[in-house]
Amino acid sequence: MTKDVSSLGTETCLCFHLGSAPCSKILAQVTQREVGKVKKEDKDGSSDGEDPFKALSQVCAVLGTQWGDEGKGKLVDILAQRYDIVARCQGGANAGHTIYNDEGVKFALHLVPSGILNMQAVCVVGNGVVVHLPGFFKEIDGLEARGVLCTGRLFVSDRAHLLFDLHQTVDGLREAELGGDMIGTTKRGIGPCYASKAIRNGLRVGDLRHMDTFRGKLEILFKDAANRFKDFEYNDSVLDAEVENYKKFAKRLEPYIADTVQYISNAYTVGKRILIEGGQATMLDVDFGTYPFVTSSNPSVGGICTGLGISPKRLGDIIGVAKAYTTRVGAGPFPTELDGDQGEALRVAGHEFGTTTGRPRRCGWLDIVALNYVCTINGFTALNLTKLDVLSGLSEVKIGVTYRNADGIRIRSFPSDLSVLEQVQVDYEVLPGWNKDITDVRSYQELPVEARRYVERIEELVELPIHYIGVGPGRDALIVKV
Repeated sequence: MTKDVSSLGTETCLCFHLGSAPCSKILAQVTQREVGKVKKEDKDGSSDGEDPFKALSQVCAVLGTQWGDEGKGKLVDILAQRYDIVARCQGGANAGHTIYNDEGVKFALHLVPSGILNMQAVCVVGNGVVVHLPGFFKEIDGLEARGVLCTGRLFVSDRAHLLFDLHQTVDGLREAELGGDMIGTTKRGIGPCYASKAIRNGLRVGDLRHMDTFRGKLEILFKDAANRFKDFEYNDSVLDAEVENYKKFAKRLEPYIADTVQYISNAYTVGKRILIEGGQATMLDVDFGTYPFVTSSNPSVGGICTGLGISPKRLGDIIGVAKAYTTRVGAGPFPTELDGDQGEALRVAGHEFGTTTGRPRRCGWLDIVALNYVCTINGFTALNLTKLDVLSGLSEVKIGVTYRNADGIRIRSFPSDLSVLEQVQVDYEVLPGWNKDITDVRSYQELPVEARRYVERIEELVELPIHYIGVGPGRDALIVKV
């Protein structure tokens, strides 16, 4: 029977399940976070002590607008201090989010929602996420070793699919098979796991409660992989060893398993505030991205509803996160990409190396054509522009505003045909740059006039307000412009 956590408050730990009071360690950390929250609000530029985020809706989503790595985790971490529940709705451990606590300590998260540093928040891994349990437990162990308690405030949907090591093996074999046409995946097994889900032979978290049938279901996955790839080999001892591992995993995961659809629905009904964290970004969406150079889920707004079981009518603010320039990892078209020294300079200045893989990211100018396309799909209410500080020191900055085909004719919409996209010519607007270091700026009016003009020109081009501007990696390096 699925654990009912619908009545849990936001300052909970395992002792609540046992009917006792919260442990002193939890309460001490909650108090510490409350003090940090007050200090943080003062730093956000609200001179009268008023929380600049108070107007955000009961259900708020933070989604990526480019090819991932936009810095979504930082905004989620900040907003999590104002929300009761922080939920992941799709993707897997291929989504790397780097966040910093009040002391500037860096945390790299992959499956655990970025709200985990807020000890008042309950974190939810929704049914749309694929979960690699060895990696999940490693992440939990790393957090708890650094004083961040997870038990009792982190829950995984019983409907989420399990990602096995064999999925990772298959991912690598698939990429090797493609040779020069490889997708450039993280080889974390995400695509093969979603494939198992789509053809309906995948195993879900709930299957861990039925170990009597678990081996037979898992054997089907092994046989499918062996039949598809000649280099995939297994025998009964390999299968038995994996089953034994998952028997142990099942016992450890049990306190984290919940009917998260019911939990979130009940929480909404009683007025709890819910923050949704998207993984990857819309340009990697399996339907709307640069297919086939995409992820295997829907990081766009539709993935919220299917990945958490939330009605579209309950969605409120949807914040799109965009870098002040553009990056992507792996293969695929990139119209505004900068080659040579300029691209390398952006990569070094922005520390553009993948959180999950460490791979160097490809860098280029901000692409307004792609950004407008993404805004159309998601219906954003506002944008968060990140890493504006990385552009400091450039004599000029460019914005890609128009695509033209090989004949010089303007393309009116974002092309689905990669043969067209790979040949587009980009028209740029050139704006003056700024030399001032802006990493200590906390008020919009204190930004150099050139930086403000850059921000405002983006707002004009996408017809959306930019409410949040990132000027450094730290939690307090954020300008709130409302």
